[in-house]
Amino acid sequence: MNEQDAKTWDLISRFPLDDASAAFRFSDRLARENGWSRPYTLRVIDEYKKFIFLCCVCPEGITPSDAVDQAWHLHLTFTKSYWVDLCRNTLGKELHHNPTLGGRSEARKFHRFYSSSHACYREFFGAEPPADIWPNHHRRFSDIDFQRVNRARFWLLPKPGRRIRRASVPVVLCLCLLLFVQAVDFISFVVLIGLVVLIVSRFSNNKRKGDGDSGSNSGSGCWSQDSADKHGGHSGHGGHSGHGGHDGHGGDSGCGSGCSGCSSSGCSGCGSGCGGGD
Repeated sequence: MNEQDAKTWDLISRFPLDDASAAFRFSDRLARENGWSRPYTLRVIDEYKKFIFLCCVCPEGITPSDAVDQAWHLHLTFTKSYWVDLCRNTLGKELHHNPTLGGRSEARKFHRFYSSSHACYREFFGAEPPADIWPNHHRRFSDIDFQRVNRARFWLLPKPGRRIRRASVPVVLCLCLLLFVQAVDFISFVVLIGLVVLIVSRFSNNKRKGDGDSGSNSGSGCWSQDSADKHGGHSGHGGHSGHGGHDGHGGDSGCGSGCSGCSSSGCSGCGSGCGGGD
């Protein structure tokens, strides 16, 4: 890290995301929206700052992990902090959030950007990114099926793991076979066939969710104008709409998961904030 890079990192690392006068701070909101512990949330914020730094110094596009992306989503809703305090006054450039256009080419692009993120991280910080915040490619681009859930109205129960699901298939099929042996009428036979078809189709869907293109429609990106021209001109697509509270602060992000990225010299595209309540 040269002298200029060290100066840039010093500015970003000292950038305050929590308002000391606020009763409900940025880190509190980030922890609540993602169900994280406070220590883990603070670590994610540190990694988010490293991601912003990598956007400024790495020539290739940069894609954050999902956890880091959630911090980025939320920061975009604090419009004054993000666009004025960080981008204008600290970085001197704009870093825009651009969703993926979908398709296999976009999936390959973001896989490449995620590899670049890990390589640049090792180069500038001299260590591997923490695996519990920056997971491997498979998990990054397959563990993406998120939705907003009101936990005051719904209970959340984890599904069994893939190994348990696979092990349960032959057991259920054996039970169905026993039912078939005991079947004495046409209706029982039809019900049996329906159960078998349902089990097989559910198993096939679970298996397909882990393939290499699973993240092709879930990403979003950010890179510089120079980089956009070099990669075929992806500028101006997407953007990220933040839902802020009073004075542009607060509000839930309302964003999906997916990946995102950026690179040095400012980013193309469009980002906007809109007022609203909590």
